[in-house]
Amino acid sequence: MDKIWIILQSEFLRRVRTRTFVLTTLLAPVLLLAMALLPALIGYLGSRDTTRHLAVIDSSGVLLSRMQALAPSTLRLEAVSLPLDSLQAAVRQGRYDGYLILPASLIEGEADVEFYVEKSPGLSFQGHLERLINQAVREVRIERLQVPPELVAVLRSEVSLRQYRLSETGAEEDGTVFFSIIGYLMGFIIYGATLGYGSLVMQGVIEEKSSRVVELIVSSVRPFHLLMGKVLGIGAMGLVQFMLWGILLIAGAAAAGPIIAYFLDPQQLNLPTNASTEELLAAANITLPTIDPVLIVWFVLFFLGGYLLYSSLFAAAGSAVEQQQDAQSLMLPLMLLIMLPIFFITYVIESPSAPLSVGLSLFPFFSPILMMVRIAIGSAALWEAVLAYLLLVAGFLGAIWVSARIYRIGILSYGQKPSLRELLRWLRA
Repeated sequence: MDKIWIILQSEFLRRVRTRTFVLTTLLAPVLLLAMALLPALIGYLGSRDTTRHLAVIDSSGVLLSRMQALAPSTLRLEAVSLPLDSLQAAVRQGRYDGYLILPASLIEGEADVEFYVEKSPGLSFQGHLERLINQAVREVRIERLQVPPELVAVLRSEVSLRQYRLSETGAEEDGTVFFSIIGYLMGFIIYGATLGYGSLVMQGVIEEKSSRVVELIVSSVRPFHLLMGKVLGIGAMGLVQFMLWGILLIAGAAAAGPIIAYFLDPQQLNLPTNASTEELLAAANITLPTIDPVLIVWFVLFFLGGYLLYSSLFAAAGSAVEQQQDAQSLMLPLMLLIMLPIFFITYVIESPSAPLSVGLSLFPFFSPILMMVRIAIGSAALWEAVLAYLLLVAGFLGAIWVSARIYRIGILSYGQKPSLRELLRWLRA
């Protein structure tokens, strides 16, 4: 254990003192947040800044006025009676972004709306325009049927569903959507971290082997001690990064309420200007779910288990080759094992208690991602989480045994890349 600890310290300190570690630790949360928010922000700003001008030929005589009343300020609808060739020329000249033809029989459902453009306005705008036309047609049909306003109000009213989760202490509001997103993010974080840190282990093994430094090291320590020290040292580095990111996450969650409240207008919510953050959020019907600390504990445990399982196999793959390019064929099976649970995340979120979801989440190579998703959603029983983790630990012990037998021979083997038959012979040696 003393030798493993020395190697662990060496690997840990050598990596955490680098500028790359500091930059990665500080910039990773910023980049992750930017990747999550920038597309929505850009889409929002784009929809606000883009004003479109459409010409409309309304043969019904009643739809255009309805559409103009319902249209947002970024959409101008102008009634025209020009010939079609003149309209097409006007669109090409840039006077209009397109033109609409509303047939007279559209209200009876016997015709379709025709929309002509020179350049596509995008799927989002097409969907908005289609909903606007449908809403106008619906209002005209209701008016012609002389439906009482009270009945229209009843038909348009919607009932909200509030889901609660039962526990031993009572019932609390269940943020299924929020925790589904949290589980999805946690699964992807474990996937990325396992792949990234495992690749670091393999890269370190290949560098030591190609430079012949490992020959000096194994003269003082056993290959198994070197393998464990390297795996645990890089794992400790990853754990430190996750702890720092967790602190940033807690700080961000604490600041989420005041940030959201800053963008709320007290006057629109019938509140005084000095209303507190809690009052603003309550008036806006905004509830910020709290993350159970137990969820964080499970996240750390499954990250460590998944990392130890895969990194030991990555180390074995690195010991069998001399160059990074030669390791690609050995990495392919490991990459498939890591990527496969990603394809099942959506299914597990949709059907977390299905037999297939339960079975996949118990499988050691998939459990770091899929069981974490089920725990976040709240569909995994305690015994399922414990069983999955015990199977994961057993999988790690089996993987480290296999990796150690390959590592002890492969680390000092040079020349041609070993075949699968030769790797099996190393296991039996």
